[in-house]
Amino acid sequence: MSEEKNTIEENKEDLDKGSKDKPEDNKVEAKKEISPEEKMVELEDRLARSFAELENQRRRFEKEKDEAFDYGGMVFARDALNLLDNLERSKQSIKNDQNLDENSKKKIIDHIEIILNDTLTIFKKNNIVPVVSINEKLDPNKHQAMMEIEDDSKEPGTIVQEIQKGFMLKDRLLRPSLVGVSKKLQKTVEKEPKK
Repeated sequence: MSEEKNTIEENKEDLDKGSKDKPEDNKVEAKKEISPEEKMVELEDRLARSFAELENQRRRFEKEKDEAFDYGGMVFARDALNLLDNLERSKQSIKNDQNLDENSKKKIIDHIEIILNDTLTIFKKNNIVPVVSINEKLDPNKHQAMMEIEDDSKEPGTIVQEIQKGFMLKDRLLRPSLVGVSKKLQKTVEKEPKK
């Protein structure tokens, strides 16, 4: 038993000596230390990357600032379109009112037209323009088809009725036009009774 203890202790000492005297470990430690020139190159690379990142961030913030300036009033403009819709509805309501005499109708409609035109002028000054719809081809980026109307005089997919006017803010869609689109007349073929 004592012999076994001696051999185990000798093996431990051999392992300890071998691990201390291995030349490979010394090479690894030497590789971990980098020269001052390599450190400078690494730091210059890090610095260049940091400057590039800052420049990219500056450009991104500049672009976001410009977009906020150009399109920041989009929510307000969308809400203000309700004013135009209500003026149009009022005009139609007065035209269809049977209780008013023609002279009163004309005066009220003229006043509503003035307000409508002024509002459209203000919108136009702020780059809010109506979407052109009637007699145009249906463009899903600008129009929303609400119904199909049978019409052989127009090519299928042509807008023949505008239910609600759409608007653009510069190059962005503020609200799509709600439209009626033409389609070919469907001919009903009567089946002959079988004999």
